[in-house]
Amino acid sequence: MKKLVLLSFLLLSVALNSIEAKKIPLTDFFKNPTKTSYEISPDGKHFAYLAPYNKRMNIFVDGNRLTSITDRDVGGMLWKGNDYLIYGRDFGGDENYQIFSVNVKTKKTKALTPFKGVKSTILDDLENISNNEILFTMNKNNPEIFDVYRLNIISGKTTLEVKNFGNVIDWVTDHNGVVRIAVCSDGVNAKIYYRLDNKSDFKKIMDLDFKNSFEPLFFTFDNKNIYAATNVGRDKSVIVEYNLEKRKEVKTIYQNNDVDVSNLYYSKKRKVLLSATYYTDRLQRVFLDKEIETIYKKIESKLPKNIEVALTSSNKEEDKLIIRTYSDKTLGSYYFYDVKKDHIKKLADVSPWLKTNEMCDMIPIQYKSRDGLTIHGYLTVPRVAKAKNLPVVVNPHGGPWARDYWGFDPEVQFLANRGYAVLQMNFRGSTGYGKKFWQASFKQWGLKMQDDISDGVKWLIDQGIADPKHVAIYGGSYGGYAVLAGLTFTPDLYACGVDYCGVSNIFTWMESIPPYWKPFVEMNYEMVGHPEKDKELLSKASPALHVEQIKAPLLIAQGKNDPRVKIGESNQMVDALRKRGINVPYIVKANEGHGFRNEENRMDFYKNMETFLGTCLNKK
Repeated sequence: MKKLVLLSFLLLSVALNSIEAKKIPLTDFFKNPTKTSYEISPDGKHFAYLAPYNKRMNIFVDGNRLTSITDRDVGGMLWKGNDYLIYGRDFGGDENYQIFSVNVKTKKTKALTPFKGVKSTILDDLENISNNEILFTMNKNNPEIFDVYRLNIISGKTTLEVKNFGNVIDWVTDHNGVVRIAVCSDGVNAKIYYRLDNKSDFKKIMDLDFKNSFEPLFFTFDNKNIYAATNVGRDKSVIVEYNLEKRKEVKTIYQNNDVDVSNLYYSKKRKVLLSATYYTDRLQRVFLDKEIETIYKKIESKLPKNIEVALTSSNKEEDKLIIRTYSDKTLGSYYFYDVKKDHIKKLADVSPWLKTNEMCDMIPIQYKSRDGLTIHGYLTVPRVAKAKNLPVVVNPHGGPWARDYWGFDPEVQFLANRGYAVLQMNFRGSTGYGKKFWQASFKQWGLKMQDDISDGVKWLIDQGIADPKHVAIYGGSYGGYAVLAGLTFTPDLYACGVDYCGVSNIFTWMESIPPYWKPFVEMNYEMVGHPEKDKELLSKASPALHVEQIKAPLLIAQGKNDPRVKIGESNQMVDALRKRGINVPYIVKANEGHGFRNEENRMDFYKNMETFLGTCLNKK
């Protein structure tokens, strides 16, 4: 019955659109957007956004370009007062982000953390506390840990605010900008510390193992308690208010019986909780405040139906808002909404050259794993007369402790436009489905986690959607590992694979992680396997050690400066295959890290992938 329901839905979806699919240029899917990441100034008078300049995303304000970076995209930005924007960027993909400022009026740029090989991250922009100062963390004194610093963006003066007292991996400030909570971890066990004020010592209030999470979100508005997302004593994460002095939960703010709830939003001006969000197959929003609920309803009434609406930025008075829309078939648009006037104005379409009526539906699906777990995912089918016996690209996500979401994915739409059905699945270990589902992935790389992917392929074949002789697998990071594992351990299942910066040898991957990931080494041993105690397990699960089992063609892409999955992972895979006389197409970009961010590199990769998939899946 389920098979008939799904096929009927797919056929109806195709029928509602024109059967003949227009071939859309590859560049349209992967070129930089026209304008994105809009931020409104605190006084509500100016719009900052990112837009291309010489193929790199740079900062603009009200149509005027402020930065002229030509080697790397701006990584993100925020207003600091009405006269400055703070932004981050790395160099060549090394992920050692530095913090910069740019003056809106003079366009003068200043490097605020010009330290090579050091990673800086903004902790608190001190929006309502200081026009000149921010708090940030960096690992300058010890590459493995991050201290908290106070930075004057005008003078550039940096002073130590709080020294890391051991293995602090996260800091939390209160509404006055005081660092009040420190989360420590040795990789397996976590300890949460709290202090009453900036003159007090930190004291431990909680012990946790890594299987139980307690994530402090922000302080209550009187700065006494904390709102947190936690799964302590339960399977699904919920939002709670926690009394720091009494060390106990005060009340549950919101929970869902089926999935984790991890996001909570509030008004800085009115000092009230606004909403909580969680994901099922799509984003779900629960309003905790009538005023914001009314605002959302007014906004939604003025916009097209069947799109998601998100409030992404506001002025200090919270009466002038930036709204972002999106769906599975569009990257959407940015709008300006004046709350008092109840007036909305479009600012920009993100990618206006991509037409919604030419895209394909991303359909939520689910199937059973061979050991009885329910696996959720998404299926995108091309615009064809019948959704039967199609060539398929299986696309497992990275992480692996992450998940796929409903929304516009340029890779998926590109592949569907080229005639491939695309299957994405949230295999065991994917986040959002509770503690038990997550823990089911422990020490299952290449085993049950891979079975979940294989079972998805078999499910598609049983549905009559997939042509069993024309199934490819493509993924990045852990998804790249899944590609290599799929071709190695189920060599007859796939016609070919594309590995994008994937792990090939679990032993060498663990040895080469960035220094600031070292607190998580022990956790990796628990979740993936110990290189000595679980040597046999990891040996069996490392594709680079079993290349003789690979039958299908393989394309590999890698950033030379990748700090997460270093180039040695791809090199050893390519070398091992070439020693067997197999010529592996290998794309290496010298100015990239974990994935290709520069536009020309993206184009080259996808062009090669299109040709490769077309050859091995018999598509012209």
